Amino acid sequence: MSDSGAFDLDQYLAHIGWEGERRADLATLRGVHLAHMRGIPFENLDALRRTAPSLEPADLMAKLVHGRRGGYCYEHNTLLAGMLEALGFGVTRLAARVVVGTDRIESRPRTHMTLLVEVPGDPQPYLADVGFGAIGALLEPVPLAVGVESHDAGRRHRFVHLPQRGPLELWMLEAYAGEKGEKGEQDGGSWLAQYAFTLEPFERVDFEVINWHIATNPRSPFTQRLFVQRVAAGRHLLLHGSLLTETRADGEVREREVADEAEARRVLEEEFGIEAPDGMTLLV
Repeated sequence: MSDSGAFDLDQYLAHIGWEGERRADLATLRGVHLAHMRGIPFENLDALRRTAPSLEPADLMAKLVHGRRGGYCYEHNTLLAGMLEALGFGVTRLAARVVVGTDRIESRPRTHMTLLVEVPGDPQPYLADVGFGAIGALLEPVPLAVGVESHDAGRRHRFVHLPQRGPLELWMLEAYAGEKGEKGEQDGGSWLAQYAFTLEPFERVDFEVINWHIATNPRSPFTQRLFVQRVAAGRHLLLHGSLLTETRADGEVREREVADEAEARRVLEEEFGIEAPDGMTLLV
């Protein structure tokens, strides 16, 4: 059952700054996806307080659209899915294993939410994902096809097939990470695995369980330290614990430590557009 009717499409599009067409076509899909990525930050403030954020449409609207807050994958992609369905796209919710930082796919549970989107009249499905909290995240949806390198708003992605462990094909999303050469150009980089998934549909109730686990389990990375990111044209900004990292499109990286709670709150407000709840400790 779709929740698209419970979302306010007008308010959502105004919040992310999308003024283009409202058609179920590829141009609209790409435009809305990129506008969402640049318009709503990724953050784990609820999980840092060991509180599972609500995935109810009204609560997502209140927090991500009307409030000075962001969210993590279940919130972002549930919101986007509802809006895309309201526009007339077909959406299948998928669960993926994040493999950044590990060589063993089976060592990670399926805890990431991503979306398979069907464009009316287009036989090619697309992977859309506005909730992946990493610099290798998609900026625009990319075609789900092996052997095709996609350039999405300056980033590069591709899919590879992995050996099957069951009856369904196993897909891996990879992102290209370039390195700066002697003259400053991007070269000598490599393809880095981001997450693996099958095309098995997952339902809202599945993500309610996963959401609760990730937000409340003391071993979850999202309950350990602050994790906030925002994408802008030409740069990616990340606050991980007390470390603020700015990565520019040309590969230049700048880092600095946030000194204390007061500065952390100021950085959240000025750099990310986030108003942290009163009384919460940010630098744990």
